[in-house]
Amino acid sequence: MKKGIAMALAAIVLAGSTPALAAEIGQRQMNQQRRIHQAIRNGSLTPGEAARLEREQFRTERLERRLKADGNFTCRDRARVHHRLNHSSRHITRAKHNGRTAR
Repeated sequence: MKKGIAMALAAIVLAGSTPALAAEIGQRQMNQQRRIHQAIRNGSLTPGEAARLEREQFRTERLERRLKADGNFTCRDRARVHHRLNHSSRHITRAKHNGRTAR
């Protein structure tokens, strides 16, 4: 009996947190876009670097849309998107601090 209640409670918690977790992905994407645009404005990204980072952001958004298209966005899918966002974040930081500047 206790196991059934625990399972039901876990299902409710996970179902309720899904929109919040999806919003977290959207917030991360917006933060990364803001970082890219800020670096473009202050000249710490070259036009080529900025274009590459923007393409990478677009591909991550496209992956997320494709994974959500069937209406079943699993924990594995979420982890895959977060993995891509982690790589993108590292690429943004490296490009901003590599010493190349826009003219």
